[in-house]
Amino acid sequence: VAEVKLRDDQYTLEHMHAFGMYNYLHCDSWYQDSVYYIDNLGRIMNLTVMLDTALGKPREVFRLPTDLTACDNRLCASVHFTSSSWVTLSDGTGRLYVIGTGDRGNSTPEKWEIMFNEELGSPFIIIHSISLLKAEEHSIATLLLRIEKEELDMKGSGFYVSLEWVTISKKNKDKKYEIIKRDTLHGKSVPHYAAIEPDGTGLMIVSYKSFKFVQVGQDLEENMDEDMSEKIKGPLYYWQQTEDDLTITIQLPEDSTKEDILVQFLPDHINIMLRDHRFLEGKLYSSIDHESSTWIIKENNSLEISLIKKNEGLTWPELVVGDKQGELLRDSAQCAAIAERLMHLTSEELNPNPDKEKPPCNAQELEECDIFFEESSSLCRFDGSTLKTTHVVNLGSNQYLFSVIVDPKEMPCFCLRHDVDALLWQPHSSKQDDMWEHIATFNALGYVQASKRDKKFFTCAPNYSYAALCECLRRVFIYRQPTPMSTVLYNRKEGRQVGQVAKQQVASLETSDPILGFQATNERLFVLTTKNLFLIKVNTEN
Repeated sequence: VAEVKLRDDQYTLEHMHAFGMYNYLHCDSWYQDSVYYIDNLGRIMNLTVMLDTALGKPREVFRLPTDLTACDNRLCASVHFTSSSWVTLSDGTGRLYVIGTGDRGNSTPEKWEIMFNEELGSPFIIIHSISLLKAEEHSIATLLLRIEKEELDMKGSGFYVSLEWVTISKKNKDKKYEIIKRDTLHGKSVPHYAAIEPDGTGLMIVSYKSFKFVQVGQDLEENMDEDMSEKIKGPLYYWQQTEDDLTITIQLPEDSTKEDILVQFLPDHINIMLRDHRFLEGKLYSSIDHESSTWIIKENNSLEISLIKKNEGLTWPELVVGDKQGELLRDSAQCAAIAERLMHLTSEELNPNPDKEKPPCNAQELEECDIFFEESSSLCRFDGSTLKTTHVVNLGSNQYLFSVIVDPKEMPCFCLRHDVDALLWQPHSSKQDDMWEHIATFNALGYVQASKRDKKFFTCAPNYSYAALCECLRRVFIYRQPTPMSTVLYNRKEGRQVGQVAKQQVASLETSDPILGFQATNERLFVLTTKNLFLIKVNTEN
């Protein structure tokens, strides 16, 4: 296997995450039980399961045209199966290939053909790609990851992570493929998960540090400055509410007079103009009595607007729908009332009733390995056209475990730890309200995996029948879903009969070479080391 070891200047944790822990075994999720790796001669080798337990001989499907050893700062070659007949490929020197493979599923070996090949700057690895067909136009969108040295900012490790979203397209039959769009995001940590949505309209990233799009040619420094100035500005206005009215306070520019101000009240709309500039306009959260609403300029040069609520007693979560420029001020009585309403959810005692059916989680029972060192990751969705964040989910203590392709036409799923379990989530970009669907649960897997301090790769079967992880050397752990028992088993403590048992197994490989690749299909686990490919039969058909 063409393993590329980390160089002396790739010493950070991020380099280790992205390149040192790279999975050199690639599973073709469109045709299960067919795996690929790239060897030292730059050949892409394919192995397919022929009979139930027999692997076919490795066969070469493609050879990289360039001599890779000549490039000093190269990374590992990476490949991504874009669709059932397209593949994106990087040779690790900064060149991107888009390859038409024909239908890979048929028995006659297909010829892989380069459809696009271009130098795209410094070396990168491919982390995701999709194929889109709209009318006559076919395009391939791919996500490239680089770790670049910061020339100016030497805080932290002195490196930043760059994700480049490149779209290559061909308008009609006789044209050739060319790049039509390149956008770059920068962040300070290697994303756990990054994928383009199937329709190419957005991008989802799970990462420890946040990412943001940067304009080409604009330094990171400027970005940071803008960020700071935005933060320092503070809210545009402050507002308060009681049971029956709302008060908005706006600090006016120096020497403002009554003539500079225009306030229009409508039953569910407000418009505030300052010196002919629109200050605040929009639909109110709920209706007001617009005839009784007033405004006044106070002595401290602030404008105070009073709105009378139509529905008394209704608490407004926001003043103007969708407006984030104001800050709600609550008085202590309101805060006390809210705390009172939430009282029933909490308890003064640490663990008031430990014997009941579902005891609360007790922090004192956590073991050292459960304490998760990253404060918290977040899941962000970026819009492809505006390049702005549309959704942010703070994952809090829900540690990211792994990602897996369940349906190749959908985005990859990601698995998060929830208390002691591991839950698998399938993103659906098309469903705005229900963007992440919970599709499977691995009971107690979150707890069990925490003790495996040497784990290198982690995955599960596309049909969720088992999860598996491997260490850097030799050992593979398989965690099966609960299955009915053939014999009778009782729980000693409670005396109740146990109907199902989830088995876990350990496989030990007969090799001292490090594990370089790991893939799971519904029936088999493939484990790649420097010189061998091991096949573990986990399930039979039924």
